[in-house]
Amino acid sequence: MLSAELETAAPEVVAAPLGDLRRVAAVVAACAIVVYLGALWNRWAFDDLLFIAGSDLVHSPSGVWRAFLEPYLPPQLGGYLYRPLVIASYAIDWHIDGTTWFHAVNILWHAGCAVLVATLAYRWLDGRAALFAGICFAVHPVHVEAVANVVGRAELMATGFTLLAVYAALERQSVLWCSAAWALGLLSKENAAVAPLLVMTAWAMGFRRPSAKTMIVQLGAWLAVGAAYLALRRHVLAPYSETVILAPVFVGETWAHAKLTAVASIADVARLLVVPAKLRADYSPDERTIVTTVFDGRFVLGALCALLWLGLLALALRRRRRVEALGLVWIAVAYAPVSNLILPVGVLVAERTLYLSSVGLTLAVAAVTRGLSNRTTAALLGVIAVAGGIRTALRVPVWRSDLTATLSVLEDSPRSYVGPLIVSARYLEQHRDSAALRTAEIAAQIFPREARPYLIGAHAAFNLKQLHLADSLLGRADRFCNPCRGYYDAQAVMAERLGEPDAARYLTAHAGRLDR
Repeated sequence: MLSAELETAAPEVVAAPLGDLRRVAAVVAACAIVVYLGALWNRWAFDDLLFIAGSDLVHSPSGVWRAFLEPYLPPQLGGYLYRPLVIASYAIDWHIDGTTWFHAVNILWHAGCAVLVATLAYRWLDGRAALFAGICFAVHPVHVEAVANVVGRAELMATGFTLLAVYAALERQSVLWCSAAWALGLLSKENAAVAPLLVMTAWAMGFRRPSAKTMIVQLGAWLAVGAAYLALRRHVLAPYSETVILAPVFVGETWAHAKLTAVASIADVARLLVVPAKLRADYSPDERTIVTTVFDGRFVLGALCALLWLGLLALALRRRRRVEALGLVWIAVAYAPVSNLILPVGVLVAERTLYLSSVGLTLAVAAVTRGLSNRTTAALLGVIAVAGGIRTALRVPVWRSDLTATLSVLEDSPRSYVGPLIVSARYLEQHRDSAALRTAEIAAQIFPREARPYLIGAHAAFNLKQLHLADSLLGRADRFCNPCRGYYDAQAVMAERLGEPDAARYLTAHAGRLDR
């Protein structure tokens, strides 16, 4: 009934000539590239150092195919996640050129995603709406972390293949291409798993629904692809099946408190999608802390944002505005896997994880503009393009290097323990052990339920011959590490790299006692 009503109320838009789409795509791609040109001067920052600059797998020519047999997170950190296509792309890039090339590839992925967003809007709405959706997506400031930091490529690839899967299913009704795109998305990042749900939602709303036979074949293809992916993933990650990574804020907390906090974080998500003026590289404690009661103002605000979303969805459905309705559903479906409402993930809030969700927002807003005059729409688009473009371009240099990203955390998230934690690790690398111990203690004071400050502090204390303190700090780390072996192995590897074999043996010996 719902799909029939929506189809009756909103007939298919007659597509404009292909040349119009090409012009729209060219403008959108140009906007996406121009605002990120500054990223070509960026180097490695944060996880780039672990997953790319410090990865033997990426540096090896065989890494292109070995990536499909290895976990995403290095084994010495416990092994976790399975994103082989991203690692394979890094291995290819490593043997082509340096950091400029890596960042250029990210920019091209972003431009491709923006063009795909514009293409869907073009098919479902019209050329003007396509231009609006594409440019809004291209310059949205919340995308900076995903585009300007190389490891954000997982978000770009998963989103690109999800968009291709939706396009193939709805616009081409191609079971083969939809299934292939979905498989590639799953091999890029787990959140591409939402693609079939997005397609089925669109079918339910009357978006070019195929014949019953085609739908059954497509469902069967999805089941086959999903089963093959899960089997391969399970085989690769089997040695690490006990690894559990929680967002630090959830460590030692109850299930109920975790869910209350996840609901509260919806307010952050709504703000970042709609008014992304304030951006942060980190949302860890004590910038964001646990919510323990429904009377907490943060929970109330998050719940109100969720209710507002439900109200807008109900309004769109009642008025039979199917593109707006699909866009709103898209936001929620894309956010669900990283929301901590279904399964726990390693972060409470991260701007890069909103890349796919923002597709729904831009589609919904573009659909709303059909009710505006050409002049009003042009003025609105101009404001968004200029304001968003400037905010994005100014944010890109934050990811220029590990130092600039760390300074950003210290400035934008002064209450977070992550800033002092990173600084302590950098002091340790410079063999400034007293400073490393001092800043590690600051990080532990801010948030005492994280193992890494204690490990870094113990490493520094051992170097300073303060063995009793080192043992005490490792005892505290043991209470919060999961898996402990991965944490200790990583710190021991760091000690070896710094030319400190005694510290490495000390850490390894302690981890061995834990295994017994």
